Amino acid sequence: MKVENSQIQKLVQSRPQGSQPGARPTDFQGLLTDRLKVSSHAQTRIQSREIQLDQAAWERVMAGVDKAAQKGAKESLVMVDDVALVVSVKNRTVITAVDRERLKESVFTNIDSAVIV
Repeated sequence: MKVENSQIQKLVQSRPQGSQPGARPTDFQGLLTDRLKVSSHAQTRIQSREIQLDQAAWERVMAGVDKAAQKGAKESLVMVDDVALVVSVKNRTVITAVDRERLKESVFTNIDSAVIV
């Protein structure tokens, strides 16, 4: 399943129909919503930079956030393929996203870890 830019809003703000708070998600949208949030700033960056992450990539991001949490990280740079995501590990929220073209120009501050997945 490809996560399209137009679906980011749905992934973050909606639950599958019939889902109760605390219920186990039955699809990827529910899984993403329950395990990882995407801030409005990150949504804007993902859309404007036309960043495409499929289900497998998001699963790797979530696994990277889990690893960072196990090590006690608070703010982490998660590299997945040619995309860099700055994630608040504590809040499980993607703060911003940077694509390959802008990686050359970027300096990441206020992070205490990096995870390459």
